[in-house]
Amino acid sequence: MSAAFKKAAKARQRPHRERAQPAARTKLGLLEKKKDYRLRARDYHKKQNALRALQKKALDKNPDEFYFKMIRAEVKDGVHVIKQPKDEITPEQMKLMRTQDIKYVEMKRVAEAKKIERLKGELHLLDAAGSAAGRHLFFVDTKREVREFDIAAHLDTVPELVDRVYNRPTIATLQREAVKGPTDPAHLKKLAQQRKNQYDLLRQRIEREKAMFVISQKIQTRKDLLDKTHKVKVKKETATGPAIYKFKFQRKR
Repeated sequence: MSAAFKKAAKARQRPHRERAQPAARTKLGLLEKKKDYRLRARDYHKKQNALRALQKKALDKNPDEFYFKMIRAEVKDGVHVIKQPKDEITPEQMKLMRTQDIKYVEMKRVAEAKKIERLKGELHLLDAAGSAAGRHLFFVDTKREVREFDIAAHLDTVPELVDRVYNRPTIATLQREAVKGPTDPAHLKKLAQQRKNQYDLLRQRIEREKAMFVISQKIQTRKDLLDKTHKVKVKKETATGPAIYKFKFQRKR
């Protein structure tokens, strides 16, 4: 087939046009294309298959079968809502729960207090640097004694041991016995760091014991509020203390 014949045949072809919409059906809208029809038919069959599957599942279901959602669910304004069960606790049960909480917190607080006393006994109330937290005052009679005051001679020890508030032997003890304990500066520095860590632990335990005491007071206050006695709030609850209420006096039989 020659190229001239192909060109002439192509010129005789007419472009494809959609069928015109009849004037009587113009009010019904445009004619849908073949592609649109296929999409609509496929969507229709998909929904029909889903409905048949649900019908089969409903037929196979046991009519006597019970689910808790049958009584816990409802429809409000077209929205499926599941009812949340409410906690049913009597005032007596609430008081017992508060009592158990107080006992547990108090038990932990007493345990912390015992650990604090044990740490204080081990550290002998010394600070981490090796000097006392307070001041050691010496009293003299005249200003001349103040100017000439020698702390080493007053404490009867050598000047190298004046800054120590523990294990500070006198001159007589040093002449009779040798100095016991570590004397290496590196070792002393290590011991000072360990002592500082112990004091940090002691401070943390003291703060924890105070926090537990505040918690037990707040729980006790909430337990007392369960009573029906008339009460007036005197002071608001803070981070360091419970709220204070004034209860109406009632004579017990």
